[in-house]
Amino acid sequence: MQYIQKNSIQAWVLAARPKTLSGALVPVIIGTALAFLNGSFQWLPALICGVFAGLMQIAANFINDLYDYLKGTDREDRLGPERACSQGWISPKAMRLGIIVIITIACLVGLSLVYFGGWQLIIVGILCVVFAFAYTTGPYPLSYHGYGDVLVLIFFGFVPVGGTYYVQTLDWSWEVTLASVICGLAINTLLIVNNYRDYTEDLKSGKRTLIVRFGKNFGAQFYLVVGLLAGTLPLIYLFEGYTFAAQLPLLYLLPHIRTYREMKSTQGKALNGILGKTSKNILLLGILLSVGFFLSR
Repeated sequence: MQYIQKNSIQAWVLAARPKTLSGALVPVIIGTALAFLNGSFQWLPALICGVFAGLMQIAANFINDLYDYLKGTDREDRLGPERACSQGWISPKAMRLGIIVIITIACLVGLSLVYFGGWQLIIVGILCVVFAFAYTTGPYPLSYHGYGDVLVLIFFGFVPVGGTYYVQTLDWSWEVTLASVICGLAINTLLIVNNYRDYTEDLKSGKRTLIVRFGKNFGAQFYLVVGLLAGTLPLIYLFEGYTFAAQLPLLYLLPHIRTYREMKSTQGKALNGILGKTSKNILLLGILLSVGFFLSR
């Protein structure tokens, strides 16, 4: 175990889990590519959306780090990447302050989007903050009752993809809805790997994820099917004549299926490697779909 000075910059960087930021930025990239396709690209609101999404991802990582530690979920037998509070890298008091600071900055950044999209975006921002906490905290933490997959679809699909598109176009379309579903499904494969890896620990902790409810075999098949849907749903864009956007994402299916096969034969901490590959697959799909939108214009 590496030595990290308590409450140091290195500790905060590790707690922020920068490798997870691709999951926050991919939806923004897709929403921006759709805006470009429709001739409404605006770089400034797109950039603000990216900063807000990244900050909220960091805030969510801090919240999960702190409250999983306080609930006793992060025990010595934890298989996932090391958490800052449980390792003693950051004190709970400092982490609470960190959460307040990051969320405050995120809200100030997000407020500037009101200029582009209207006051209703304040409601969206409030919901983002509320559910960042509700995922792990409160009397009924949603991730502990199997609602994590739904939240990923909403807050890594519809909210960032649709929101990024909306602040540039002041519009919504079925193409945006489909792109939101595709993005949400793809990013959910990351959550599925996490829950698949943590099956035994979650069972002990009373964390009732879908995989705890239905078993590890279900988890592996769930991972496969969700990814297959994310890679094939873009074919619907053929009805609009977006040939590249429809066909390029099919290239994602090959690494996804390969990663699924590796996942089935991998156990314990080694599944963190599958987590990394899944993250790369998600980034690949996001790039393929976005490039497809650019080329379809």
